[in-house]
Amino acid sequence: MEARKELIQRRIMSVPTIIIDDTEVIVGFDKEKIDSILGL
Repeated sequence: MEARKELIQRRIMSVPTIIIDDTEVIVGFDKEKIDSILGL
């Protein structure tokens, strides 16, 4: 329930939504972007 509240506060209504380090928000599954942010 907390995750849902956080997404609503960020005005994101799509899933999947991935938040990395509380600064990077990726809406949808973008493996290349995720890998890039994580340094993989």
